[in-house]
Parts: sequence; C-alpha cells; structure tokens
Amino acid sequence: MIPESHADLVAWETKSFAHVATIGPGGQPHTSPVWFEWDGSHINFSLTKSRQKYRNLQRDRRVSFSIMDPEDPYRYIEVRGELVDIEEDPDIDFISRMAKKYIGRDRYPWHREGDERVVMKVKPTDISGMG
Repeated sequence: MIPESHADLVAWETKSFAHVATIGPGGQPHTSPVWFEWDGSHINFSLTKSRQKYRNLQRDRRVSFSIMDPEDPYRYIEVRGELVDIEEDPDIDFISRMAKKYIGRDRYPWHREGDERVVMKVKPTDISGMG
C-alpha cells in the first residue's frame, strides 16, 4: 500500500520519525513524533498507557501519520489509518528494537519503573505522498 516512490521513508534503514495525530477528548487534534516500524502491512509504534495518545486511541481509533524524508523536508507521505490491535510489551522488546534502529542502543534507555508499554498496530486506509 505504500507507493514504491516513497517506500524508502518507511524502510528499516531510514530513521524517519512519524508525526502521529490523534483526536483528543474535546475533538481537538493531538500530534507528536514517534519512532515507528513498517511491517509490510501495519505501522507499529510504542506508547505507555499513561500517554494522552493512548487514551485518545482508546476512545477513537482513527489516526494519521506524517512521515518526512530526513534528507528532503518537502518529500513526505501521509498515512491515515485505524488502530487494529494493541499488544502488551512488558519486557520492552519492541521499544528496545526501536532504540537500536534510531539511537543505536540495544535497550531502551528511558524506561521507568511502573511504565506499562504497549505496541499500537495501525492498518493504513489511505496514503498520499508529496515530492
């Protein structure tokens, strides 16, 4: 579903951030950058259950990502989709894999005692690109 012209933006080797937009409790947009992984059919990213994005997605599963080319900010894709699954990540395996990709660390260094980490799996429904 990702166009070949922009497949490099979601490739494992590319350290693009995804700016995630969710819908807040009053209908307002909430956006922030996240590390992500494209598994060929879903965009996966990690959250703790205490985050606003987690609460927003519990209420409304619609989500949008803007993924910009780190070498050319005028080239990007927008991926709209729906949260289809939430996987528990008690051993922080997923976020540690993301830490390896983005910062070269084997283990996620900012984990705090009591954090309840989950992996959010989003199925794209619409994709558009620019550049």
